[in-house]
Amino acid sequence: MAERADVVFVDGVRTPFGRAGEKGMYWNTRADDLIVKAMIGLLERNPSLPKDRVDDVAIAATTQVGDQGLTLGRTAAILAGLPLSVPGYAIDRMCAGAMTSVTTTAGGIAFGAYDVAIAGGVEHMGRHPMGFGADPNPRFVAEKLVSGDALNMGLTAERLHDRFPALTKERADRFGMRSQQKVAAAYAAGKIQPDLVPVALRSESGYGLATVDEGLRPETTMEGLAGLKTPFRPHGRVTAGNASPLTDGATVSLLASADAAKELGLTTKMRLVSFAYAGVAPEVMGIGPIPSTEKALKKAGLTIDDIGAFELNEAFAVQVLSLLDHFGIDDDDPRVNPWGGAIALGHPLASSGVRLMIQLARQFEERPDVRYGLTAMCVGLGQGGSVIWENPHYTGKKA
Repeated sequence: MAERADVVFVDGVRTPFGRAGEKGMYWNTRADDLIVKAMIGLLERNPSLPKDRVDDVAIAATTQVGDQGLTLGRTAAILAGLPLSVPGYAIDRMCAGAMTSVTTTAGGIAFGAYDVAIAGGVEHMGRHPMGFGADPNPRFVAEKLVSGDALNMGLTAERLHDRFPALTKERADRFGMRSQQKVAAAYAAGKIQPDLVPVALRSESGYGLATVDEGLRPETTMEGLAGLKTPFRPHGRVTAGNASPLTDGATVSLLASADAAKELGLTTKMRLVSFAYAGVAPEVMGIGPIPSTEKALKKAGLTIDDIGAFELNEAFAVQVLSLLDHFGIDDDDPRVNPWGGAIALGHPLASSGVRLMIQLARQFEERPDVRYGLTAMCVGLGQGGSVIWENPHYTGKKA
């Protein structure tokens, strides 16, 4: 039997992220058209890849109904112009959908079943709010298998504040403000734009083009954040300013074995080192990335001190802060989300995992002194997902 193949992250792109709802820029855009647009952009950026060499397409969505249903990986592959010989499938691990698309197809590459795969995710939260149309088994709550709070992500975040008094609202607000500031600085420096695929828009006022993320609020201040409502409980600590907004968007990545990438003249932006998922009590799902990161580090034979760049999904500020506190990392550590995160950019559930990877890959290009990076996120219903990557540009010397 062949040895395990090295898996490389060749490239990744995404649509600009839009505000969910009737006032959002994608209100009149289908979810499947968002992922198809991203896939076409990815294929156009990698013209040396023969389309018939794609072995599988995995596309995630959390709410797989309507224009997010019908086995997205297959339908999107056909709509994006891949040959009918290329198969595809859909994945659901709530917020970690795209991350799971990547790790699942990567497992196929490592095993030797695939040479090249496309993995991504899409979420149109305006059309399909999380849990829309779902019918949770009543035994979950009746038999106290999970807390009644477990299906309300905002309440799970409030529970983290309850459990860890050091995770104050002021810290969460400051983290949220800094996310907005860092994204604005990254945009000003041209860091985000190269990996965005423009999307044509149609609205009552005519046609347009989405070229930037819609939810940015660079003017955010601590004073403004202090006055925001706490929608999940009276006198709570979770607000719209320290949590990710409801968002529409799509992400997609190209993965390959190291040998196939070399054969086909494809770039290698990152090398997969290890990944892990873990379960926690659903009512405190935000701590999920802590055990999944510990598992991934152990599998890689690394410690947290070996990680030189962190891309952590900011579903809620308190969730990121809980991981930082656990590992003894400062709130303002420059290794953590240097270009901001989901509080500013948005979190279109099943697509966010690949956004983290896209940003980490760009940072690797600029940081030959960083060898390992981590992408990690909490997952609804009490899970965490973590992926460790190696920088192919690593020299040990600062740029």
